[in-house]
Amino acid sequence: MQPTSPSLELQLADEQATAALAGAIAPHLRSGFVVYLSGDLGAGKTTFTRSLLRALGHTGRVQSPTFTLVQSYNLSSFDLYHFDFYRFSSPDEWREAGFDEHVGGDAAAVVEWPELGAGSLPEPDIWLRLEPGTEDDPDVRVARLSAGTDWGRQCLIAISDGVGLGLLAGVSLARQLPQQPSP
Repeated sequence: MQPTSPSLELQLADEQATAALAGAIAPHLRSGFVVYLSGDLGAGKTTFTRSLLRALGHTGRVQSPTFTLVQSYNLSSFDLYHFDFYRFSSPDEWREAGFDEHVGGDAAAVVEWPELGAGSLPEPDIWLRLEPGTEDDPDVRVARLSAGTDWGRQCLIAISDGVGLGLLAGVSLARQLPQQPSP
């Protein structure tokens, strides 16, 4: 029997709620922690990463790695690599680019468009799927989070508890998704 992967579906009222979610995930990051970010263009992936880095104490500029493929950040406790696989055309291209030592290695990693490395990437601690708002409420985002490791499961439990206690401004629990078998 495969282990189960807990999941959450959250509603993010605005950009500040995205920042609150990033702030709730930040204390769980450490060397080797991997976050996958999925979502269409404009869904809020870079906004999330910018907020995550701010919550981790980074005060400098945060750019999307769409054209550079990777941005690195030296934080006080570990390094964080922010990858964007949007321009990749094959699942192994991230390895060919030499990124395999940084995804799941000694640094934390945030990977946008992980679907383009499907089958060759390591299991993430957290997979965050963002969906943009509707025409009626363009600021609202839906965030679906799933955990792929024990550390990721602990992170999701803490997020769920924080939302339940009202500690994450603008974040509401849309639903606690049933346990899914880990891929």
